[in-house]
Formats: sequence, C-alpha cells, structure tokens
Amino acid sequence: MRSAASLLEELRALDESHEIEAKRGSAIDRSVLETVCAFANEPGLGGGHLLLGVVPSTQLGLFGRTYEVEGVREPDKLQSDLASQCASAFNRPVRPQIAVEEVEGKPVLVVFVAESAPTEKPLYLTKLGLPRGAFRRVGPTDQEGTEDDLVALYQGHQQDTYDAAVLADADLDDLDSEAIRVYRQLREAANSTAEELAWSDRDLLRALGAVAMQDGTLRPTVAGVLLFGTSMALRRCFPMMRVDYIRIPGREWVQDPDRRFDTVEIRAPLILATRRAIAAVHDDLPTSFSLPEGSALRKDEPVLPTRVLREAIVNAVMHRSYRIHSPIQILRYANRLEVRNPGHSLKAEEQLGEPGSQTRNPRIAAVLHDIHLAETKGSGIRVMRELMLAQDLLPPTFESSRRPDQFVATFLFHHFLGVDDLAWLTGLTGERLSDEEMRAMVVVRELGAIDNASYRSINRVDTLSASHHLRRLRDLGLLEMKGSGSRTYYLPTARVVSDVPMATTYPHHLGADLPMAGADLPMADSDLHQLGSDLPMAGSDLPMAGADLPMAGSDLPMALRDRVRKAGSRPRQHTLRPLIVAICAVRPHSARELASIFGDRDAKNLAREHLRPMLESGELVYTVPEMPKHPEQKYTTPEATPA
Repeated sequence: MRSAASLLEELRALDESHEIEAKRGSAIDRSVLETVCAFANEPGLGGGHLLLGVVPSTQLGLFGRTYEVEGVREPDKLQSDLASQCASAFNRPVRPQIAVEEVEGKPVLVVFVAESAPTEKPLYLTKLGLPRGAFRRVGPTDQEGTEDDLVALYQGHQQDTYDAAVLADADLDDLDSEAIRVYRQLREAANSTAEELAWSDRDLLRALGAVAMQDGTLRPTVAGVLLFGTSMALRRCFPMMRVDYIRIPGREWVQDPDRRFDTVEIRAPLILATRRAIAAVHDDLPTSFSLPEGSALRKDEPVLPTRVLREAIVNAVMHRSYRIHSPIQILRYANRLEVRNPGHSLKAEEQLGEPGSQTRNPRIAAVLHDIHLAETKGSGIRVMRELMLAQDLLPPTFESSRRPDQFVATFLFHHFLGVDDLAWLTGLTGERLSDEEMRAMVVVRELGAIDNASYRSINRVDTLSASHHLRRLRDLGLLEMKGSGSRTYYLPTARVVSDVPMATTYPHHLGADLPMAGADLPMADSDLHQLGSDLPMAGSDLPMAGADLPMAGSDLPMALRDRVRKAGSRPRQHTLRPLIVAICAVRPHSARELASIFGDRDAKNLAREHLRPMLESGELVYTVPEMPKHPEQKYTTPEATPA
C-alpha cells in the first residue's frame, strides 16, 4: 500500500486516475462503496487506492484543478464503518487495507482495495443487483455494470461469449442458403485455397460457430442467425437488428417533424447487410474532384476515403452489442458522417488505435475477417486516422459511452486548414496557435463543443497535454470551460461564435435535392421511409392546461398534470418512468426541468437512477445525440423524433 503523501503528490500532478480516487470522507456513503467495487472488479488493474479526507481545491493549480487536505473527523470510527460495510454491502465480503496517516497536520485515511480473483468476480452491491451493481473502473470514474461487463467479469469462470449462445427457438431451416453461398463466394475470392471451401454446409457452419450441438440436435447460434439468418428468423429473434442510414439536412438533429429527411433501413443477414450499407453510404457521399497530373479528365472521389467508410461500418457491425435491442445508425449531416452502434468499446478510449483487438463477438468477427472485411488486429481505428490525415481531412473522433451504452465515430467532411480556416483562426487571436490547437478550434466550430477525449482523439496526445492545451485556449478567451473533473468540456466563447464566417468550407450544397442512396434497392432489402409534413407532433393533439404546476410543467396537458399530481412527490419507478415518457413525448425536457416537475427532485440522482437507464433501454433518446454532454441536452421519446 502506498503512502498518503505519494498519492497526494500524484493527484496534484495528474488529477484522479484509474487507480487513485480522492473523496471528502465525511461518511462511508454509496460513492465510496462504488469505488471499492470498481477497484476490486476491474480486470488487470491490480486494485486501487482511495484517499479519504482529500478534496478538489477551489483554486486552480499550474495544470488546472488541484487538491487540498481537509482531513477526516473521527478516523477510528470511519475505519470501522468502512470495514463493516465492505463486509456486508457486497455479494461477498471485501477486506481492504486501511491506514490512518497524518498529512499536512491532518488525519487522512488511505485505503487499498486489491483486485479480486477471477473466480470471485463480479463483485456487486447487493442492493442494486446485477448488472448495475457490478461497478467497473473506467479512467477516473466508477461506472455501473452492463450485460457486456458481466461477460468480461465472468471470463474467469470460462463463460462463453453471447454470439456463441444457442438459440432455442431456431433450427437449421432458419439459415439462408443464399447467404451461405455468398460467404463461400467471398471466401474464395479472398483465399481460393481455403480448406473450408471443400466442406459441406453442415460442417462449414459448425466450424464457423454458426451452429452447435444441443441435446443431440444441431441448432443455430446467435452468430449463425445474425450472419446467415433468413428474413423471418431475423425478424423473430432480433427484431431491431438492422442498419439505418439517415440523411439529415443541416448540421443538427432534426427537431421539427415538418422538416423532411430520408431513411434507408437495411434488414438482412450481416454477410449481406454490411456490404449493402457500405455501398448505400458510399454512393450518397458528396464528392470532391481532382485533376491528376498529365490528365485532361477530372476525377471525382467521395469526400471520405472509401476504406475509412468501410472500416467505420464494419467496426460498428463487428463490435456492437447484440444484447441491446437497437439498430446501428449512420447519420449523414451536411458537414459530417456519424456511425453509432449500441455497446461501448471494450478497449479504453486512450487505447483506441493501439495494437490488439477486443471484440464481444469473436465468431462474427472471424467470419468478417475470412472475407477480408475486418482485420481483427485492432488496426482499424489507426488506419482511419491515418487515411483521414493523408487526405488533409480532420482526424475522426471516437466517443465510447456507458450511459447510454453506445460508441460513436464522427467524420467531418472538412479539409483541414484551408485558406478560409487560416483567415478565420488568424482573426481570432494575435497569439500563435499550434496545429493541434487549430484542429481543436475547427472541431469546436463544426461540432459546437470539445472535451479532453475528443482533443486526444484528433491530436494523439496524452490526457495531461490535452488539458494543458484546452486551458490555454480558455485563457486566450477562445473557449469557455464547463463542468469539472472527468466531465469537463469546452464551448466556444461569444467572441468565437460571433466571428464564425457565414461561408465556412464544409459543403453547404448537401441538401434534400440529392438522390437518396439505396432508393433503387429492392424493398425486400431496404425499406425507404420518408417522413412528411403531414405527421402531427407527438402529443400536439392533447389539450393545454393552466399554470398550477411549477413553470417547467406549465405547458403539460391537464390529464398528464393530474397524473403527476396523483403520483405524489416521490413516485416509485413503475409509476415515475411512464410519466417521464409521457412528459417527454409532449416536448423535450432537460433533467432539471423533469426534476422540477416531480417536486424539485435532485436532477443528478434523477438522471443516474432513471434517465440514463431509460436511454439505454430505448424509452428515451437525446435531442443532441451526437454530444451527450451538450449544455442544452434534453430528453425526448423515439416516437417524438423523426424516424
């Protein structure tokens, strides 16, 4: 166990990390137990240290936030309470090492929690149960567990992955012979001497993990139906397994149902759906042209390199969580492409692009590798970054979120540091900006905000360097810092917003006049849906009422306001969540507005206990899905948004 002095020195230099956490320690509350649980669960961490009696300072140090020693009252009682709760609050007793040390003349508790043995995981808070109570240590934060976390934590028990599970309600007739034929064709093109080409379909499927023996009968696995399933089997077993390509006019998610946009829904086994999605998006991307040296003919090319597009879509198909009933979404805005898949990255964000692949679907990944769609070496993200930079495009950003449980890859159509960019950046400040800082400012202009993870993603720097550069931009008056700790993000200042040129260099012409990609596909392969202006706003036909509720709920229909009133000030979950859905169907609401409607509840608790789980289950969606930490973020329902 390390000393309190050395831990405090590291905190002041680098802030909280994956293995050090500082807390006030006035009592052993749930947040302390969550950290204990996370340190014990996190595979390969080796455990972590908790400092009680040390708090963030109100003053900024050389590198931003620093820490000061506050000390703890009654350290002996605090030790006893911690030991007692660690022995009783979890599914098995935890025995942390605890010591009282004097630092700067005040008593501080140093707690070391060792990593649990693989066969003893997952550790979880019994009050919360599984999976939520099995906390993981993600960077400097403690994150509630998910189904995928349970798979990772149960690996010490030799539990197989989800895509290997046998589907009881499926048989061999649920596998499409055409999809199997296409696999053979693609495999032969990739390797004409592959030995499996000589095997029977039965033996081939068994070798691929697409079928498995159960009670003497061969039955399809999850991977088998996803890769080769018939349309009927996919509808029955995985009703939300599809790829949605959505084209949105402008640069923001459409809130107005009278504004039209187009969606192509691709429903097919993954062997076919992946290639169709790549083709549909590729044909619809804006193009740029060049005049090769020695040629009199112009050459039109998509604004995003073809391989970048392929890597992004294959990454989503291969790494998504198929436990979550939600489609993959490919959103094409006027200035960017976003690829969103259910399920956070199993690799830490700072490790994205490093060698080595961690996939939750190894059998699906192996088949995609066989036909040369996937590399399975962890090189995809690095390749995307390098190809974007080689085309003078801004590097992509990657955001892995556990609440909501999703991964988002964003690709700007913006050629970095053109004449317009340099003129704009020069006019912002007389100080010289580095290439990294200029990239950050262009990203802020295009997306409206930036955080430490996004800065690291586009510039390939460490956390400390990213924080230093972002704070320099803040000190220059270009960015405004919001939030604190790991939730810090930066917005453009009024000075920057007012100086954004009316004609920036992203393609303005990407409007609804372009032909819709995939519109010529047979309807059996992709259904083209168009949302017209004749659809009513969700809840718009409900009667409006007076203002006898708090201001945040004064525009709710009378019937809904009566339901809120009858529910009381502390309604239970089965009452509260349907009310939240009904309220957000009328119009989007922020967490603070919802908390006010329900009797000034704590907005943070409401978000943690209800809103985030409802996002994960699909009952709610963000109004600004591309940036969960957006300061104007609100919650609405899928039915109230264009779909």
